[in-house]
Amino acid sequence: MAEFAAFLLSYETLRVIWWLFIGILLIGFAITDGFDLGVGALLPFLGRTDEERRVIINVIGPTWEGNQVWFVLGGGAVFAAWPAVYATAFSGFFIALILTLFALILRPVGFDYRSKLHDPRWRNFWDWGLFVGGSVPALVFGVAFGNLLLGVPFHFDADMRSYYTGSFFGLLNPFGLLAGIVSLSMLVMHGAIYLQLRTEGDIQQRAQQMVALATKVFMGAFALAGVWLLLGVSGYRLESFPGVDAPSNPLAKTVVRDGWAWAMQYVHHPWMLLAPIMGFGGAALAWRCSQQQRPGRGFIASSLALAGVILTAGFSLFPFIMPSSSDPNSSLTVWDATSSHLTLKWMFGVTVVFLPIVLAYTSWVFSKLRGTITVAQIRAADKAMY
Repeated sequence: MAEFAAFLLSYETLRVIWWLFIGILLIGFAITDGFDLGVGALLPFLGRTDEERRVIINVIGPTWEGNQVWFVLGGGAVFAAWPAVYATAFSGFFIALILTLFALILRPVGFDYRSKLHDPRWRNFWDWGLFVGGSVPALVFGVAFGNLLLGVPFHFDADMRSYYTGSFFGLLNPFGLLAGIVSLSMLVMHGAIYLQLRTEGDIQQRAQQMVALATKVFMGAFALAGVWLLLGVSGYRLESFPGVDAPSNPLAKTVVRDGWAWAMQYVHHPWMLLAPIMGFGGAALAWRCSQQQRPGRGFIASSLALAGVILTAGFSLFPFIMPSSSDPNSSLTVWDATSSHLTLKWMFGVTVVFLPIVLAYTSWVFSKLRGTITVAQIRAADKAMY
C-alpha cells in the first residue's frame, strides 16, 4: 500500500493524473454545458412561435448555470495545474477569449430579460442573442483546439517571458475553421437530441430532423479533419528532455517537427484508436436512437461521441499541451508545464474529495428536473417561466 501511494503521488504520476483531470473537466463541460450551447444555437430555427421558443428556453433554463460551473472549474484547474499554459493561452488567444466571454454574457441576460416585455422585436432580439451565446463559444472552442494541433506561434525568452507572435485572424485558418465546424455540429447534435428528449409535438419532430442533419455534418467534418491531420499537418515530437520528474522548464528540451507525429501515437498505442471510434460510433448510435424515438439512449450515445472527440484531440497531442510553431523548443508539455510537486499533491487531494460531490449533485439535479416541457405548461405558468 505504501509503495502504491508513493507511486500515485510521485511527480510523474501526478502530472499524468492532472492531464486526465483536465480532460475529464473538458468532457464534463462538453456533455453538460454543451447541450445548452447546442440548444441556444438552435433556438431561432426550431421555435416557430413565441411559445415554442419559450419551451426551448425553459428546457435548459433551470440547469445552464450549474452546467457552466464545469467551464469555470476547467479554467481554474488549468490556472493551478498548468500556469504556463494558462498565461500563454490567455494572452495569445485574448481576443478569441474576450469574444467568447461576450457571447456567454448574452446567455444570462437573454434568459432573464427576454420575456420581460411582450414586444415581438424585443423577444426576437434576445432570441438571436441566445443564438450567438450558444453558437459562437461552440465554434471558438473548436477553432482553439484546431490551432493547438497546428501549433501556436509563441516563444519564451531566456527569462521565461512568453511572447505571442500571431493574430486573431491567424487563428481563422482553414483547418482551425474545420475544427470549429466539428465542435459546433457535434454540440448542435447534442443539443438537438436533448430537445427531442425534453419536448413533445412539433418541436420534438424538428429536433429529430436536426439530429440527423447535424450528425451528418459532424461525421463528415470529423472524418475530413482526421484525413487532413494525417496528410497535411506536421506534428511535434520530443527529441530530448530532462525527464518526466524533472522541474518544469519548457526550454530544457528539444522538439522537432514530424509530419507523422500525431498519427504515430495510434501506431505506438493502438488502444488510442478507441477514441475516434467512440466519436464516430457514438454519433451513429445517437442518430439511430433518435430515429427510433429513443432520445434518452441517444443522449448517452451523443455524450460518448463528445468524449471520443475530446479524447482524440488529447491523445493525438500527448504529451504536448500547447505546441509552439514559431519555436518548437518552447512547446509546453505534460512534463514541463505543470506546477510544483507539492501543489499538484494538494490539488489532487482536494479534487478527490470535491469532484465526486460535484458529480453527485449534478446527477441529483438532473434526476429532479427530468420530464418534458410543453406549450401548455408555458401557458399555465406564464409568469413563473422564462
